[in-house]
Formats: sequence, structure tokens, C-alpha cells
Amino acid sequence: MPRSGAEARRRLQQAALELYRERGFDRTTTAEIAARAGVNERTFFRHFPDKREVLFGGEADLRAALMEAVAEAPDGLQPLDVLLCAFRRAGRILEDNRPFSEPRLQVIAETPALRERELAKAASLTEAVADALRERGVPERLAGLAAQTGWAAFHHATQAWIDDPSQGLDAHLSRAFDDLRTLSATTLPAQAAADSGTGRA
Repeated sequence: MPRSGAEARRRLQQAALELYRERGFDRTTTAEIAARAGVNERTFFRHFPDKREVLFGGEADLRAALMEAVAEAPDGLQPLDVLLCAFRRAGRILEDNRPFSEPRLQVIAETPALRERELAKAASLTEAVADALRERGVPERLAGLAAQTGWAAFHHATQAWIDDPSQGLDAHLSRAFDDLRTLSATTLPAQAAADSGTGRA
């Protein structure tokens, strides 16, 4: 039996992830997750309201990290640079927990019910980031657009990191935000235009 609440929670998350990959999310029960983790089902519900939330338990920590990073970013930065600072901090959370983060994303991608929850989470976090930008004085309209664009770049970078682990998430984030700046330029740089014309990414 796990000796602490934190250990029980960790074991429940790991057990759920294993079962979702082995059997699929829809065919896994909370009782089976609890049994795999070595706890009873009542313990499961002390930590998670349902079997979806096992994979989304870090949302509050991610929200806090993002909002804190936006607030603490150096003065004078443009909104996208503020967001790059924030998503780098969030990225460290994912990198530190890659053995869980990578298969978690795969399970979500394969499960419609979890994709729906992931979209709701993304919308909530995006609005929180927009609020944090507004607190820095970014105008209402620009704050919302920057937050949505930044979150899309973060999601893109995270998927690239999963697909190509030879580079750290920070490198993929830098590239994604550089690509955003390229897209917003009046004229595409010659090499980017040439790559686009040949269909290369």
C-alpha cells in the first residue's frame, strides 16, 4: 500500500495510464485502476473525481506556472516574448515528467472523450494566460489573440518534441515562436519562401 497521499496519487496516475494504453480508456474502470495501483476504489475518488481527470490532474499547477511566469517576465517585452518565457516554464514541467507526458498525449489523441476534455482545458488555460497579459497592460483584443496564438505554438512545439525527442522542448518552442514571427513578417525571408514553394516545413 502507498504510504502517502502523494505516492497514492502518483501510482493511480501510472496505473491508469498503463491500463488506458493496454485496454483503451473506455474499457477501463476506476476499480481496475485502483487495483492496479494497490489501493481501494474509495482512495481513487479521494484523489480524482472520475477516470478522465487522472490525466488532467496537473492542470492547476500548469495554470499557476503560466500566470506566474507571465507576471514575472521582464518589463518591455512584446506579448509573444512574454508568452515564450511563460511556455518555457510550462515546458520544463512537461520535460521533467516526460515518462508520463508522452504516453498521456498519445492516449488523449486516440480517445475522443479525452480530446474534448483537452480542448476544454486548453480554452481555460488560454483565457488565464490572456488575463495575465491584460494584467501587464496588454490591450484586451491583443491579449486574447496573443494567448490563443501562443497556445497554438506551444501545442505545436509539444507535438514536435514528442515526434523528435533528439531536441529538448525548449528548442522546439523557440523554433515555433520564430516561425510565428516569420509568418507575421511583411515579406517572408527568401529561404522560408523557397521552402514553402517546395512544400518543405
